Amino acid sequence: MKQIIVFSGTTEGRLLSQALGRRGIPALACVATEYGGQLAGEPPRTGGGPHIWGKPVEEAASGNPQQGSCLDIHVGRMTREEMEKLFQREQPSLVVDATHPYAALVSENICAACQDTGTTYLRLIRPRESAGDGDCVIVKDVEEAVEYLRHTKGNVLLTTGSKELKAFTALPDYRERLYARVLSTPEVAASCSRLGFVGAHLICMQGPFSRELNTAMLRQVKARFLVTKESGKTGGFPEKLAAAREAGARVVLIGRPKEQPGKTPEEVCRILEKHFGLTQRLEISGEADRTEDSGETSQTEAGNGSSTRHIVLAGIGMGTPENMTREVWEACCQADCIIGARRMLQSVEALGKPVFSAYQTDEICHFIDIHPEYGKIVLVLSGDVGFYSGAKKLLETLKKPGVQVTLLPGISSVVYFCSRLQISWEDVKLCSVHGRDGNLVAAVREHPKVFTLLGGTDGVRSLCRELLEYGMGRVNITVGERLHYETERIVKGTPEELAEEAFDGLCVALLENPDAFSGIPACLEDELFLRGKAPMTKSEVRSVSVAKLRLTRDAVVYDVGAGTGSVTIEMALQASQGTVYAVEKKAEAADLIEENKRRFGTPNIQVVQGLAPGALQELPAPTHVFIGGSSGNLKEILEVILRKNPKVRIVMNAITLETVGEMNDCLKELPLKDGEIVQLTVARAKAVGGYQMMMGQNPVYIVACTGGE
Repeated sequence: MKQIIVFSGTTEGRLLSQALGRRGIPALACVATEYGGQLAGEPPRTGGGPHIWGKPVEEAASGNPQQGSCLDIHVGRMTREEMEKLFQREQPSLVVDATHPYAALVSENICAACQDTGTTYLRLIRPRESAGDGDCVIVKDVEEAVEYLRHTKGNVLLTTGSKELKAFTALPDYRERLYARVLSTPEVAASCSRLGFVGAHLICMQGPFSRELNTAMLRQVKARFLVTKESGKTGGFPEKLAAAREAGARVVLIGRPKEQPGKTPEEVCRILEKHFGLTQRLEISGEADRTEDSGETSQTEAGNGSSTRHIVLAGIGMGTPENMTREVWEACCQADCIIGARRMLQSVEALGKPVFSAYQTDEICHFIDIHPEYGKIVLVLSGDVGFYSGAKKLLETLKKPGVQVTLLPGISSVVYFCSRLQISWEDVKLCSVHGRDGNLVAAVREHPKVFTLLGGTDGVRSLCRELLEYGMGRVNITVGERLHYETERIVKGTPEELAEEAFDGLCVALLENPDAFSGIPACLEDELFLRGKAPMTKSEVRSVSVAKLRLTRDAVVYDVGAGTGSVTIEMALQASQGTVYAVEKKAEAADLIEENKRRFGTPNIQVVQGLAPGALQELPAPTHVFIGGSSGNLKEILEVILRKNPKVRIVMNAITLETVGEMNDCLKELPLKDGEIVQLTVARAKAVGGYQMMMGQNPVYIVACTGGE
């Protein structure tokens, strides 16, 4: 049994533990890593797992692990529950929390464990150091520091530790600009190297660091910025600040998080002297903190003591506890921490677990990286992890050495909704317009039943307006709102009937189209198009030209010189999950394309009025290009297209020999391959009296090719 337990890892905690041991007070110092144990005075040890002075915790608990020694050292991360067991076993009269100022969550766990076991809690707070007027750019966290640096130029010396480095890789030029100073252990060096910090950009050193050394290092890397935390005098902050002034570097200071109320080191010493009746004064002033730049040995990392972290991506169904699977609920019960959007966390708030509200992948991953104290984490996700879920991106990001990721399925919204409507979902086309772009009109046009997730309070109204705009007023819509909650609502109607109905943002919809046509017309009749005075490529030429393009469903297509938009429409129908950019210089023709776009229900067309190649500059890179008219700028147009995508597929039409000659020259001069030239002559029968006379149309030349080095 110990009279006092000190959660250490910082200089103050280490020196306090050693001072108590020298005064004959049975003390236990808790550190997170082997390196922290060595700094505190523990002999080196082989083998993993939590231990006290070289023995496993279970063995050490059965007797005095070091006869005659007043200071023992516990090495290994601990959860709140494990802290409680330790307090119950050792029965200390006092627990001192001397963890790092930035270890707010760990301090909360220590304080909570003390409250649950009735143990006196004393927080040791490192005094703050003034940053000086105008000396620092103060940011609230690492993400804000990254955002500030994103808008600057010049090299940066990072002194915030290896566990913060991943956040800084969000900077596009971090490999060239950033220099990381971290602890000199093989594990740290390896983790930094995996992030791309190698060579001169990785400085592995053990402090303390003097002002002179900091200054020399800033000058050596030509740093215009120094990123640090306000770690106090013991953490070497004044030396960093002075060195930055001397080297002409701007300090980016990450402010301290909110801390538990506490006492200064001197006040803690006076309290302990009185508590233990000591006649000699306790003094814990000493050298600068050796762990400051790395954060590797601080109890900030206090966690579950396991080298492998377990992360569960769990689908929680509609968002109520009753709708969760038993497997998911048990995973949440066993979690050290639960992460998810605010609505998802409401489903598990009764468990009383530590939670973090977030839904962005980068934010979630950063939280996990800087909080290794949580050994088992559950990420709660709406519905099922395999149906338009954030689990896909999270799985790709979280998979790394030392991390075990498990997926637990949940009840998806489509399964639940169709069961409420008493219909099968095996023949339903699944879509989502919740936070994503999609051609929902095309899906409804081609499928009798379409299920979609809707986003925002205007989701249903926008859907109804779009269906009406593209002539789909006969579609039947069933909207499900707040599914499985007490306020669940299911409403049916046509687009016109529901266009003004109010729904909240938590909606799904089933769309049933009695006029659905799943096939793609091989060639639309010319008479179906609104023509006006704009030129139009005839149906037979369109058919061959579009076939030569070899379009895919998700193609990004340019139609240069679009005219009436007849080729544009044909391509948009085939590339229903992609986008077709109709580039047309004449305003009246551009208006005509918009009318045909609505007529054929092809919202995946974007009309761009302007002259190519200038009108192409701001468009995304194409996968396919059709050129029906170039206004004499053919070579320049092709050059722009090939710069955007060197492997683009191109089809061009010409009716004059001069244009054919220009196209042939381009095939020879530009990086194009697989060139072919086809002359297409079409004759149509025309009734003359009682006879059918074949009337020939102008021959058209179709040139097809592919970009190639």
